[in-house]
Amino acid sequence: MSFEIVNPRSLGDPKGWNNGILVPPGGRLLFVAGQAGWETGAPGEPPEFVPQFARALDKVLAVVAAAGGGPTDVARLTVYVTDLATWRGSMKPLGEAWRARFGSYYPAMALVEVKGLVDRGALLEMEATAVLRGDPSPLDRSEGSHPFS
Repeated sequence: MSFEIVNPRSLGDPKGWNNGILVPPGGRLLFVAGQAGWETGAPGEPPEFVPQFARALDKVLAVVAAAGGGPTDVARLTVYVTDLATWRGSMKPLGEAWRARFGSYYPAMALVEVKGLVDRGALLEMEATAVLRGDPSPLDRSEGSHPFS
């Protein structure tokens, strides 16, 4: 999907995000649930912050791909972190993980520090909104267990 980037001069130049994304007519919205960088019950010890960031990005992109989209269809991304200082201290490797998946594309983004996350050992979680082109195609709607079933 091709978006119109909206960055008012009065807000200065963004670095690593865009202030707004204008969706063209006819786009279909995909809301991606929170994707943690570590799952409760996964074998071994939770990985460090940057590998969790990369894993969460991969999970968001897996949902987008299952709906027929790609990285540049992500219009909005919110990242929840348990330690803002770790985020700030990891900017270079976070940027490398980002560029490996998104290149130089940046959606509208927000970063929020939170007290904790549902998955024990998770250091971050992200949710996204993607905009997909035209008519829906058959989706991978695999049946799975639901925590409230």
